[in-house]
Amino acid sequence: MIGKAQALDEMRRTGKSLSALRQGIDKYPQRLVNVRLDRSTDVLEAGSVRAAVAAAEAELAEHGRVLLRASGTEPLIRVMVEGRDEEQVRRLADQIADSVRGLLG
Repeated sequence: MIGKAQALDEMRRTGKSLSALRQGIDKYPQRLVNVRLDRSTDVLEAGSVRAAVAAAEAELAEHGRVLLRASGTEPLIRVMVEGRDEEQVRRLADQIADSVRGLLG
């Protein structure tokens, strides 16, 4: 999502109104799954997790995105998937979250 300062900068740069800038933006369904960590594990580098992310990215192709990151404030891994199809987004986010949980035993 674009920040307020970025939106204002883009309006100034292009001379377009905010409503005109929004016309070219499609809003996709998004799913965020938080996986709680009970121990220190580098899940972001695990082969099974990387494979799950790569498979999701390949399935979404250029019609979505995947974000996997550690929370900066809690012992969590945040899994976010965004794409055109809500059911696909839900399924892929859950598959990646399950791969993270699989490392935790």
